[in-house]
Amino acid sequence: RLFRQEGTCYQQAKQVLHAAVPDRLQGRERETGILRQFLREHVLGRRPGSLYVSGAPGTGKTACLSRVLLDCKDELARSRTVVLNCMALGSPHSVFPALAQHLGLPTATGRERVRSLEKHLTAQGPMVLLVLDELDQLESKGQDVLYTLFEWPQLPGSRLVLVGLANALDLTDRSLARLGAHPAGSPQLLHFPPYTKEQLTRILQERLGQVAGDPVLDAAALQFCARKVSAVSGDARKALDVCRRAVEVVELEVRGQTLLKPLPGGES
Repeated sequence: RLFRQEGTCYQQAKQVLHAAVPDRLQGRERETGILRQFLREHVLGRRPGSLYVSGAPGTGKTACLSRVLLDCKDELARSRTVVLNCMALGSPHSVFPALAQHLGLPTATGRERVRSLEKHLTAQGPMVLLVLDELDQLESKGQDVLYTLFEWPQLPGSRLVLVGLANALDLTDRSLARLGAHPAGSPQLLHFPPYTKEQLTRILQERLGQVAGDPVLDAAALQFCARKVSAVSGDARKALDVCRRAVEVVELEVRGQTLLKPLPGGES
């Protein structure tokens, strides 16, 4: 009973330190603005196009795009949004049946399936926003899958807006060099740099600021964690994990001490 009273702050701290999408992303105001502007120009403006978002794990790529999609949900209501995590696909070519299923197209095989998708995406209808997370999983021999996807927005009458996210900074140069031959063929690029020590500190302070009462972790401890993580990777998820683990350790210590305390009122 005593622990339930004293341990509430630790439960709250662990909840806010989970890597969920927050209402506002610290240190990513510029990138969020670029994503929002791209979607408004291309989806709402009915201009087909593509965007390649790069950055190391934990730099906020997926979180930023998820936040923007949530914020622009009403604006994008008249278009079709398809989000696929390419890590979950069995093979690079599996992206085509997965997309066809989301668009409600009849099942087909091989080249017929690709032609069916091309016909659908160049016919009259609402704009289609296709988000491909972990895009580098679609690399294949000859890069035919990636070329097909990035060439779709350039087809006459296309209504596809493609957003691809991956870790590699040079994926488009390395795997999609042929697209550069067309003036409008290359995707727009957006890079997410690793978080700095100051940005990680603000992220941790903002999360833990939601917990009522005295600070669960000292400001010096947060800065120490941010400095170490920024020096290695700049991965915000890693910083959140380290702090959450620290809270769990303290929680176990407090639980052990509470068990040894005498109960109030002389209860045995």
